[in-house]
This record gives sequence, C-alpha cells and structure tokens, in this order.
Amino acid sequence: MLARPVKPVLRSLAAVVMLASAVVGCGKGSDSASGGSKSSASARIDAVNKTMRETSFTATGTTTAFVGATQKTFWDPKQGYRMEVGGTPETEGGRMYCKDGTSYTSTRLFAAMLAQKGQQITVPDRLADRYISSDTGQDCSFYFAISSEGQFAPDKDATVDGKKALAVQVSAGLGEDVYFVSAESPDYLLKQEAARDGRVSSTMYTDFGAKMTISMPSDGQTMTMDEFRSAIGVG
Repeated sequence: MLARPVKPVLRSLAAVVMLASAVVGCGKGSDSASGGSKSSASARIDAVNKTMRETSFTATGTTTAFVGATQKTFWDPKQGYRMEVGGTPETEGGRMYCKDGTSYTSTRLFAAMLAQKGQQITVPDRLADRYISSDTGQDCSFYFAISSEGQFAPDKDATVDGKKALAVQVSAGLGEDVYFVSAESPDYLLKQEAARDGRVSSTMYTDFGAKMTISMPSDGQTMTMDEFRSAIGVG
C-alpha cells in the first residue's frame, strides 16, 4: 500500500480501530445448515449476539492485526470492554477500552495500527500512557458481535471444549470469519477463526458469567483526536 498523508487518517480513529478488530462485512456461503436456512442462521446469530452482549466473558487468542501478536479481551455488560494486545515490540502494553459507545485506544497501539496501514507517526514518551477517545457511534458489543449476514457452514461444524458447535461463516473479499456458536442453550460464541490478507487467527471464548473488574482510563489519561494530533505536531 502506498503511504498517504497522515493528517486525513488521524481523523478516522474509529475506522482504524474497527478495521483492526471488527468483523468482516457481508457474508456468503451455504444457505442451509445443520438445521436450517439463512433465516434460521439470522435468528441464531441474533440469539448469540444478545446472550454475549448480556454476559461477561474472556476471549483469548491471536490476531490478524499484527504478525505474531496475541490478543486478550474482557467484557462485562455494566463495566465495558477491554482489549490487550501483546507479543510484538511495537504493540507491547497496547490496550483499548470501550464503554457506552466511546472507545479509548492507547497511543502506542494506535500508532502501531496506523503503521499497519503504511502511516508512520512517533508517539512522544510523555504521551506513552495516554489514551485517545473516540465516539464509535454504536454499542461497544460490536467488537465481538457476529454480522447478521453470516450464514451456516455445516461442513465446518465442530466440537469446541466438549460442546457441539454450529459454524457460522462471514466472508468479504479476501477476508473470512468462522464463528463457532453453541448448538444448544445457553447461546454462547465459543470460538472464532479469522483470515485476513494471508494472516490467520484463532480466539477462544471462556469464563462466561465470571466476575471481573474493568476500569476505564481516568480523565487525566484521555485525550481527543484533535488534542493528540496537536501534541504530535500534525496540524
């Protein structure tokens, strides 16, 4: 990808974050499933998304956002969402939070995301522990929700952690997600496998209903995108 000016990209934090961690767009695949048509797939997706949105959980695995990186996420319906990325020098200590539709991305993780897009910026040491806030325009559960365009892929059905799971496939261009959802209640997302531009990842969802503490960055740790741009000298 050819490098583009940094300034326009810095105005699109939410877009960069979603590219790094959200689901692929529209789906295609088999209209039939271990049990049904696309309409039943949609109903199953709605049920799983509702349960996951209302249930605390932990998700652990790898990520297609960075080569060799690991990703761990925590969700609590009342406390919000936390994502930790590690495993590579450029993302060491990288975190992102989301609550009530507002995301908070650590400055160095944000810089690493931009670097993946061909945009190079330097984060001063004085900003290393700061977070850039952005309005996502939607509920924070979109970070783990399955696209409503997903379709059953019965040839990929599996057993995950001893539980029978139905495979739901979401594809777009060179990207593909396969979500393994519990075949019976409770309606949990058990596992996700993803492929993006030659990179693959696998994530396991566990600790459903577990108690946890997720604390958003304090006001003194956050800054707006305009404040960040000004601080790094991008006018």
